[in-house]
Amino acid sequence: MTRISRRGLLKTGAAAGVLAASGLPLRAQQRGGTLRLGLAGANTSDSWDSRTHSDSYMIMLGHGAVFDCLTQVAANGELVGELAESWEASADAVTWTFKLRQGVNFHNGKPFGADDVLESLQMHTAEGAKSAAKPIVDNIAEMTKMGDHEVQFTLKAGNADFPFLLSDYHLCIFPAGQVEEAIAQGIGTGLYRVESFDPGVRALLTRVDGHYKDGEYGWFDSVEAIAINDASARMNALMTGQVDAVNRVDFKTEPLMRANPMINIFEVTGNQHFTFPMLTNVDPFTDLKVRQALKHAVNRQELVDKILLGHGAVANDNPIGPANQYFASDLEMNDYDPDKAASLLREAGLDGISVDLSAANAAFPGAVDAAQLYQASAKAAGININVVQEPDDGYWSNVWLKKPWCACYWSGRATEDWMFSTAYESGVPWNDTGWENARFQELLITARAELDSDKRREQYREMQMLVSKEGGTVIPMYANFVDAHSTKLTNSGTIGNVFQMDSSRLIERWWFA
Repeated sequence: MTRISRRGLLKTGAAAGVLAASGLPLRAQQRGGTLRLGLAGANTSDSWDSRTHSDSYMIMLGHGAVFDCLTQVAANGELVGELAESWEASADAVTWTFKLRQGVNFHNGKPFGADDVLESLQMHTAEGAKSAAKPIVDNIAEMTKMGDHEVQFTLKAGNADFPFLLSDYHLCIFPAGQVEEAIAQGIGTGLYRVESFDPGVRALLTRVDGHYKDGEYGWFDSVEAIAINDASARMNALMTGQVDAVNRVDFKTEPLMRANPMINIFEVTGNQHFTFPMLTNVDPFTDLKVRQALKHAVNRQELVDKILLGHGAVANDNPIGPANQYFASDLEMNDYDPDKAASLLREAGLDGISVDLSAANAAFPGAVDAAQLYQASAKAAGININVVQEPDDGYWSNVWLKKPWCACYWSGRATEDWMFSTAYESGVPWNDTGWENARFQELLITARAELDSDKRREQYREMQMLVSKEGGTVIPMYANFVDAHSTKLTNSGTIGNVFQMDSSRLIERWWFA
């Protein structure tokens, strides 16, 4: 058996990551300078506990700088080793053996080895742990230390995507026996060590000398990550030279930024989608007809035109995106149809409904405006949407998963199973609708272990249809990742599209021209 790459594993030319050229001339990598980032997605509740990471700020600083995972998705969409050097699978994809890197140290000097991997993964299934990666680790029936730098995982059921799942940004590796200290201080094996960290405000990182990624990644001497959740302030910080790069470009100021010769905007098409999840165990969302009515009450093209300003595409209440291998583009569309929405409500025994929709721009850029557009389009169906504008700070801890209907965003995932098992599998922490469907759950287990690509395609198509037609999430649009940087920065010419900011790896992959 040989090391498994994305192409080898799935036997397809359609990689999970659609590649995007930056438009920048290629230059030789050179070390030096302080990278200053202005980032949305920060919260005062942020910590170095990767189990809790849910937004762009900590994702970038966590698995993209201070910590490492076992694997990572490269900018070209291929799966490569990070703390794992190689891996092998049994024929049924139940048993996986990983050989680990040697000569790696944590920032406090502790040598890295198999014990760190086992304890770090066990964190996600510990009593009381609220980790979005729990479904990944739950599928591991047994973890065995085969040697100081070799571990073996026996799964409860075969999973062809298992090495990809271990690149999940929640699955950072911590030092065994020192986990609490590592969470408190930010002690990982990453290219950058923590000098200071003020949650929701700022982080200062410095480059580690003698790192195993030397010569391949890590070109900045230091990094200053400034939390700037306000879109206008973030764009202004870049235009005035206060920072070198920003995420989540404000589309309203995009023309002004494009006119600035010192700024480049980089955009990639991935699987990011903006959503409105409803708790299906709370009335009136318990009724399938009501959920379907709400799906026909939103003008999707209007949201793409007015919120994304064309930087995306209409979505069909399906979390599997156009960059996924098994994306079902041929499903019947849930078109904007107020008459059909009204008819569905009558089938539910309702003349109309009034519902609250919680939104804040922390959910996604323009979320409040999107909710108001949804409100306007739904009126024609006899649906009264009361838009509740929530505070940006604390939105993910106080609103999402708690309010019956709210705005949300998902970056998408590199594989179908990864997306479904994170947010749609029964009982997982981030199933933000609580939707239950027996057929969907049956297919989830079957498709996960299926090695025949054609059979897998049919299974994932049916799952996408079930989510689109019966699920509790309104997904009106796929949103491109649109970020911006000073022309002083450059990169390899290929930008990853798993997450924003070069798959949240800009700190590692870019350098000053």
